[in-house]
This record gives sequence, C-alpha cells and structure tokens, in this order.
Amino acid sequence: MVPWKVEAVQPLPGYRLKVTFADGVHGVVDLSDVPHKGVFALWDEPGYFERVRVDAKTGTVCWPNGADIAPDTMYEEVKRLRASVE
Repeated sequence: MVPWKVEAVQPLPGYRLKVTFADGVHGVVDLSDVPHKGVFALWDEPGYFERVRVDAKTGTVCWPNGADIAPDTMYEEVKRLRASVE
C-alpha cells in the first residue's frame, strides 16, 4: 500500500483542501501559494477550485482540465503540520 494515495478530498475556502490518505492520515493542505498560472489559472474562475476530485486510478487530487497536485508532497505537508501541533 502506498500511504500517500489520496482516498478523499474536500475543497475549503482560501484554496485549501481537506485530504484523507490511504493510511488514515488526514489534514488540510494550503494551496494558496500555488501560482494561478498555466493549468492552475482556472482556479480564478468562480467555482472551479471546488470541482476538485480524486482520480481513482492514480490516487491523486485533480481538476477537470487535468491539473493535479503531487500526493506525496501533500502527504508530507500534512504530516509535518500534524507533528508541529503535537
């Protein structure tokens, strides 16, 4: 089992995502610092960021235009943030 495979995602205000990973780790990832250029330019369109989903084949977070975010990077951020709170 790959621990960083995304099982569930929920969009939150401020370009944040609530994610749950295959090993049960869960938390919020802040994507507000991702430049809204290229494939991410559509995030500026009302309601587009909220169209996020999990690609069942790859276990990645993605949008209809094919944009995706590396799940291993999100996993490490969630684990780092959780460790800083404990």
